[in-house]
Amino acid sequence: MNALLKDAWTVAIETLSWIEMQKLSERLALARTVKQLNISNPDAVRYGYGLVCETIRRKNLIDSFVNSVLKPKTIGEFTLGVQAFLRLYIYQTRTAKQWTKIDLEEAANIAKLARAILGWTTLSEIEPFLGLLLTRQPALILKGISDEKRIGLQTFNPIWFVKYCFKLLGRREATAFLEGSAHPPPTYIRLNTLRASQEEILEKLAIENVKLEKVELLQHAHQVTGAKQPLMRTATFQEGLFYIQDKASCYAAEVANPKPNMTVLDVCAAPGAKTTYLAQLMQNQGSICSVDYSVRRMQTWSKEVFRMGVKIATPVIADARSSLPFAAEADIVILDPPCTSTGAFGKLPSAKWRLNPHSIERMSGIQWQIINNCAGKVKAGGVLTYSTCSVTVEENEMIIERFLKSHPEFSLAEINPKIGLPGLRGLTKCQRLYPHVHQSNGFFIAKLQKE
Repeated sequence: MNALLKDAWTVAIETLSWIEMQKLSERLALARTVKQLNISNPDAVRYGYGLVCETIRRKNLIDSFVNSVLKPKTIGEFTLGVQAFLRLYIYQTRTAKQWTKIDLEEAANIAKLARAILGWTTLSEIEPFLGLLLTRQPALILKGISDEKRIGLQTFNPIWFVKYCFKLLGRREATAFLEGSAHPPPTYIRLNTLRASQEEILEKLAIENVKLEKVELLQHAHQVTGAKQPLMRTATFQEGLFYIQDKASCYAAEVANPKPNMTVLDVCAAPGAKTTYLAQLMQNQGSICSVDYSVRRMQTWSKEVFRMGVKIATPVIADARSSLPFAAEADIVILDPPCTSTGAFGKLPSAKWRLNPHSIERMSGIQWQIINNCAGKVKAGGVLTYSTCSVTVEENEMIIERFLKSHPEFSLAEINPKIGLPGLRGLTKCQRLYPHVHQSNGFFIAKLQKE
């Protein structure tokens, strides 16, 4: 039996089990699995992680299909290991092949792998169903169901979110958005001019066979169109010559427009994408105070700040919901608060199965506390930028409306360059990005000027 394959499937089954049991994100569940199983082969870990992301992305479709075959039983009645195996089995043998090609040999090998990982006894209760799961047509599960449920299954989204998007964007635009969110966005990198010039970095990347396309209107963002090896394994990455960062996130930093010698406050700063880009735009001159409540995420922040050659950033561990523990005011305050990530389901597929309509309400409450605390930290004439990777109005436009009512000394400022669409609810100076339109995470940005 191929050792790489066995390790990859072991990683995938265990990671999916952790996600299901403790509602962890893919990355946290993977980190826990790798530590627990002590698997050192990076190729097996990467392959296993790919299986996890693509399987969890389609969880509702896969579960509906499995349940239609297992009737009257359901997938939830089995152990977590068996649930994970069934989902991975359907992904690998059916959805990865667009439900058309049946590969009996591959299916038999996967069953053999599962027996070796989970044990014969554990697997015996579902063995009789494996043949049916391989041949049953998925069209049956789409018969006689509501429009919202059908769109939900076809775009791999929970029904409540499909209904929300229909209301927000209208059925046609919502369907295009949901289809766009069903796939990960392209990979983007930001060239780090604190370490070398753009030209030098581009030359080194070309030598390492990383193919790039410049993102129009942004200063340092490039789309990766080809790479011979994982980006994090390249020498250029190790040397801190680039940061893997979605173009919407790069845009948010550029909108703030920090200049050398300014004082900048980066709130909810970990794991460091914003801090390192702000320092770059400031040419490592001035000061950045980076605040985050998570000790674990701030450890990543420290590594990234060091790797990218940032000299002007100071970390502060604090919960921005209660108050910011210093008296100083900043020229620019940048806030990217925790959000539901409804614009980033393509990149973080497990998030959509953890959320419900109350999650939006809960998150907007947290966002309101934080932005309210940030208001007093902006100098007169200074700027506060607010951004999320969510598409809901409760976390975006409605927060800004409430903020402007409570803080009349602030007004919306024009955002340049304009690479998104205007904000909703009449807040046309804000910018919204969508996966299906902008090939990035869904994103919202508002720029607020203090008189």
